[in-house]
Amino acid sequence: MFRKIYDKIPRFIKNKYFITGLVFVVWLFFLDRNNFLSQLGLKSDLHKLQKEKKFYIDETRKDSTELQRLMNDSMEAEKIGREKYMMKKDSEDIFLIVRKPGVKK
Repeated sequence: MFRKIYDKIPRFIKNKYFITGLVFVVWLFFLDRNNFLSQLGLKSDLHKLQKEKKFYIDETRKDSTELQRLMNDSMEAEKIGREKYMMKKDSEDIFLIVRKPGVKK
C-alpha cells in the first residue's frame, strides 16, 4: 500500500536536495527566530517609529522657533504668559469667561 503511494509521488520531490531545500525554506519562514512573520511585524514597528520620529522632529523644530521668538520679544513672552498661564501683574485682576457646552456665541 505504501509502495503504491510512494510510486505516485513525482521523482523530483523524492530527491534529497529538494527535500533538504524544502526543509530549509520551511525553517526560515516559520521556525527561525527571524522568521517571515516576525519580519513583517518588525517592518510595521519600524514604520510606526519613523512616523513618530518625524512628528517629534517637527514638534522640536516648532518649539525651538517659538522659544527663539519668546527669548527675543518680551511683548510676545508677556502675551503667552497672560493667555496660556494666566499670569498677571500685581495691580491687575483676571476675569475668566466660561461658556456652557452647546451654547453658540
